[in-house]
Amino acid sequence: MRIPILLTLLATIAGLSACQTMTPEERRAADEQKCLSYGFRRGTDAFATCLQRIDLDRRAESRAQSAEMMNRMAWDLNGPYIYRDRWRYRH
Repeated sequence: MRIPILLTLLATIAGLSACQTMTPEERRAADEQKCLSYGFRRGTDAFATCLQRIDLDRRAESRAQSAEMMNRMAWDLNGPYIYRDRWRYRH
């Protein structure tokens, strides 16, 4: 039971270290290059929208990966915990 949890943590650490290889400046430059390759020009609203959408997509992907990892960890601990009738009063 401990081995799957350990493997999950190691995979998470490896994934996080891979994400940190780019500095924020390098990431911004790569995003700008991507928007320029789409045909947007710097200083326009469309260019700013392109950068914003790339950032929002990156954040959504991060949230999805985090939720998936938490779900896997819950199942590794003998399934998710379900609390039934927790808030009902018993007479």
